[in-house]
Amino acid sequence: MVSSVVWMIVGMGIVTYLPRMIPLVFLEKLKLPSFLQGVLKNVPYAILGALIFPGVLFIQEELWYGCLGAVVAFLIAYTGVNVIFVVIGSILVLTGVSIYF
Repeated sequence: MVSSVVWMIVGMGIVTYLPRMIPLVFLEKLKLPSFLQGVLKNVPYAILGALIFPGVLFIQEELWYGCLGAVVAFLIAYTGVNVIFVVIGSILVLTGVSIYF
């Protein structure tokens, strides 16, 4: 039982490592067009937005609560402060709203 679990973990590690390693090894000297580089640089932000947006809508039963948190986070982020202050500010505003309402 224990050895089968160990082999399963090793197999999963290999399966997830290979798709990451193969492009780095074989496409190392390939020069991508600047447009494609720009698109690929924005992929993490798009994925992060896709992960966060459903959480904004379903954080509580009431939709306005999540929308308020997103608007506050956007306004704080628009000022250019560090991301930790954006998170803390949004948490503080939503905590205050949940206490008073």
